[in-house]
Amino acid sequence: MKKVTFKNIIWKEGKHYVAQCLNIDVATFGTTKKKALSNLNEALELYFEGESSHFAKNIRKTERSEIVTLPFRYA
Repeated sequence: MKKVTFKNIIWKEGKHYVAQCLNIDVATFGTTKKKALSNLNEALELYFEGESSHFAKNIRKTERSEIVTLPFRYA
């Protein structure tokens, strides 16, 4: 079994923590950071279930990720 390390982001939204993988378009939530990350791990396992031969093509390379603010106007 091979090991891959993904970059993830976690933030609090109301009473829950949201965890999102930056390499794969998968996100989930939990009542604690630990639970949100555990749920994310489970979601990634389900996402890749049966995909071993095409695993690498689904992964986006994410380098030097940065959180930035962007002013946005709306009506």
